[in-house]
Amino acid sequence: ILLQKLKLVGITGSAFLLLKSYLTGRTQRCEVNGSISGENDVKCGVPQGSILGPLFFLLYINDLPACLSKTKPRLFADDTNITAAGECLSDLEDAVNSDLEMLRKWLMANKLSLNVAKTEFQIIGTKQMLKKASVQQLKIHIQNIPIKQVFQCKTLGVTVDENLCWKSNTDNICKKISSGIYALKSIKEYVDQKTLVS
Repeated sequence: ILLQKLKLVGITGSAFLLLKSYLTGRTQRCEVNGSISGENDVKCGVPQGSILGPLFFLLYINDLPACLSKTKPRLFADDTNITAAGECLSDLEDAVNSDLEMLRKWLMANKLSLNVAKTEFQIIGTKQMLKKASVQQLKIHIQNIPIKQVFQCKTLGVTVDENLCWKSNTDNICKKISSGIYALKSIKEYVDQKTLVS
């Protein structure tokens, strides 16, 4: 699949052949309790820890946004968020569920899977809208598996709450700073000021 996607983004000729030779003809074996397995051909994937691995992954998921028609995807490395905006909660529910089904099909076609246990949804809005949402109870699911609703989530290290008030995020930052200051205070008698500042 990756080789097909490399062609789709315009990698051809000797560059394609070089990447093809890098990705094919590899073998692997496993060691369990001191016993080593025989060699097996690696039929898919990229060498673990390789410099090209992250770039190949980005090329691999590059067409993911095209499968979504009712939500807006936000991708960063292997972290994907989809967002939908609107006034009518039932329309939002339909849009998200529809695109989650499209995403599931895209993942299957690309031999990837979604960790449903790590998948969450969050409603962000005014207090009035959130009150209405708590009565209506949105049902977001993937293949009839319900997705857990959260009232705050962490995305790219930032805590986002349902009102976008940033209190939780600010509290987390202050907590980290406070523990850092405490650690500096604890060692200040043993380290010169230049080292403390750096």
